[in-house]
Amino acid sequence: MRLDKFLALGGAGSRSEVKEAVKKGLVLVNGIRVKDASQQIDPEDTVTFKGQVLSDCMGPRYYMMHKPAGVLTATQDKYEKTVMDLIEGISPKGLFPVGRLDKDTEGLLLLTDDGALAHELLSPRKHVEKTYQVLTEKPLAPEDISRLQAGIHIGDEKPTLPAKVECRTPQDILLTIQEGRYHQIKRMLQAVGNNVLYLKRLSMGGLTLDPSLPKGACRPLRKEEIELLKQANGKKQHPLKKKLSEFQGILFDLDGTLVDSMWMWRQIDIEYLSRFGIPLPEDLQKEIEGMSFSETACYFKQRFALPDEVETIKQDWNAMTAYKYGHEVFYKAGAEEFLRLCRKKNLKLGVATSNSRELADIAARALSLHDYMDCILTACEVNRGKPAPDVYLEAARRLGIPPDKCLVFEDIPAGIQAGKAAGMQVCAVEDAYSKNIREEKMSMADYYIESFTELLSDTGHSDTEQC
Repeated sequence: MRLDKFLALGGAGSRSEVKEAVKKGLVLVNGIRVKDASQQIDPEDTVTFKGQVLSDCMGPRYYMMHKPAGVLTATQDKYEKTVMDLIEGISPKGLFPVGRLDKDTEGLLLLTDDGALAHELLSPRKHVEKTYQVLTEKPLAPEDISRLQAGIHIGDEKPTLPAKVECRTPQDILLTIQEGRYHQIKRMLQAVGNNVLYLKRLSMGGLTLDPSLPKGACRPLRKEEIELLKQANGKKQHPLKKKLSEFQGILFDLDGTLVDSMWMWRQIDIEYLSRFGIPLPEDLQKEIEGMSFSETACYFKQRFALPDEVETIKQDWNAMTAYKYGHEVFYKAGAEEFLRLCRKKNLKLGVATSNSRELADIAARALSLHDYMDCILTACEVNRGKPAPDVYLEAARRLGIPPDKCLVFEDIPAGIQAGKAAGMQVCAVEDAYSKNIREEKMSMADYYIESFTELLSDTGHSDTEQC
């Protein structure tokens, strides 16, 4: 793998930013300062960026933590300590906790950067078992145990799935559930007139808390433990691989989905607004998410009271992005190989992007998109941008395929919502610029991938994959 790609995957910055860092001598490989960003590195190499050792970005990482009480299960918080504050000697970049343990709950917590595995473990459809030690306020009566084992209403639309209950003492039980609803165990006990005094997760899927691991400590999972987790949810093959043959067409968002370009837009926003002495607002990305190119330009003019006309704003943005699309934006890992696989399977392919027509054409030329796509459509060519379904419905019409026979790949909630509103199945795609809303994306989409490589053959030879 090229050094600049390794650094970008490791969260050190965009391709252009890490190239500049390499030129400045801020990167060491095996203790030796390098100045060539194209240098090839091996998995065994130690890469140091600005004095910090970057973990291996060539494969997923898995860690077991013994979470103590009093710590939030979150990647960051302005006011309270999180589980990420406890890890030592490990690069936190890309890591996130799988599921949430309440602040006062202890026990097993999985930390990983394998988004696809996390999605499978958390998916309600998978029924992955989680076992907890529960100390109750009062002894559980036999009829209470029966209600928990049969499934119980806790205020949601549906009752819980049947639980397993093992009484070690009348007030010390092992409770195994197959879901992960909000405060589920506490609400289950309240439903039988009881309360939880102490809660500790002991296992998840095939992974059991190491009894020798101190509270607050973290260690890498052993190979056999990783395999147990994958076996628990059947992750020998991504579930979408088998279902590709059920679709007639596949539609792709462009930025952040097919190509690694989201870094570019934030930089352009900063540079453009600085012309008018305006700092970048923190909420800007959320506000414009999913808007078409024209809608975004109108939003900028109105919000920031810009003197330029909308068409001038769009022309300025086109000029600022044209070079980057032509020279600094590349396919995401496995994306082009996946496109070749789809063509081999005779699937109709299309792009439905919020970009302008001009930028879509620039990207198409730079990435040879016309070699794969049957249509390239922009949200400016329909009535409404995402999260409205217009662009996906029109793309399906141009492909001549019913919406329910289309699969959409998207990286942001507004795009996922647009695909679902169009009556299509949606696969959420991991992107560095939306990692903080990973769980939201997982809950909205039908499928989730960390990269397109998960949909290729295990050997990497996508042309021989049988789905």
